[in-house]
Amino acid sequence: MKTLILTLSLLCTFAFGQPLSAQSIRTAASAGRSEFIEVEPNVKLHVTDLGVGQPIVLIHGWPLNDAMYEYQYQYFVEKGFRVIGISMRGFGKSDRPYGKYDFDVFSDDIKVVMEKLKIKNAVLGGFSMGGAVVLHYMAKYNGAHVSKLALFAAAAPSWKQREGFPYGASDEAAAGLINTTRTNRQQLIEDFGKAFAATEDGISKGMSQWLADINADASPYATTQSIIALRDLDLRPELSKINVPVAIFHGTKDKLCDFAFAEQLHKGLKNSYIVKFEKSGHALFIEEMEKFNTELEKFAKK
Repeated sequence: MKTLILTLSLLCTFAFGQPLSAQSIRTAASAGRSEFIEVEPNVKLHVTDLGVGQPIVLIHGWPLNDAMYEYQYQYFVEKGFRVIGISMRGFGKSDRPYGKYDFDVFSDDIKVVMEKLKIKNAVLGGFSMGGAVVLHYMAKYNGAHVSKLALFAAAAPSWKQREGFPYGASDEAAAGLINTTRTNRQQLIEDFGKAFAATEDGISKGMSQWLADINADASPYATTQSIIALRDLDLRPELSKINVPVAIFHGTKDKLCDFAFAEQLHKGLKNSYIVKFEKSGHALFIEEMEKFNTELEKFAKK
């Protein structure tokens, strides 16, 4: 009987002990990075944080979110960079609280993310409205955490026409667009999609639908409030405060942010250069994806 009990004990140890032991030493698969970062009480931003190496931080346009950089993320990881996309509050998977959605708030949020991720010497890039966001961030925080700035089809230095700045949306066009965000946002997204590329069929139907889905996912309130803030923003006085190297990417056939914006930015930013995307409209990151990625990589490595 004692022999039988001993044999059963050994069998149980062999059958159950080994798997339990193996499970107890399992190594975590994740790198321990959080997908959501709290920027103030009850407000968390969604962050895509991939790779290791020189950080590239990307800010999306209006009314997109960090998903727009899908075809940049893996490229830069494979090239040895750490690439970080931030969805601003109100957009994508980030929280969408009631409150302000202006460029001070967006800049403050970026600053907190940079601090919490301990980012140093980043290449900071912004697309369309995101270009205005990163310019304001650089001026407000004296370029904290950033060694280079990249502007992609930036809605800057002023999205709207002003005295001494005859480019961009008229007062009437800006008011009409803002009203449409309140009354027919779905039509706005459809019209925006038609004007996004150099031609209506400049990007595939699949790509167009993907972008439309991202746009539709934005908070309607944040969509309206942020475009009002962009209407009221004049960055011309802030350009002289930016001292880091700046790359200005812009499509020559852009129907949403005229190429004149790039030329005006180049005049105001003392250490800047323009990369022309001759085949692109506003969607240069898709229309000329290979050139976009390689030119940004080249700039980051300078």
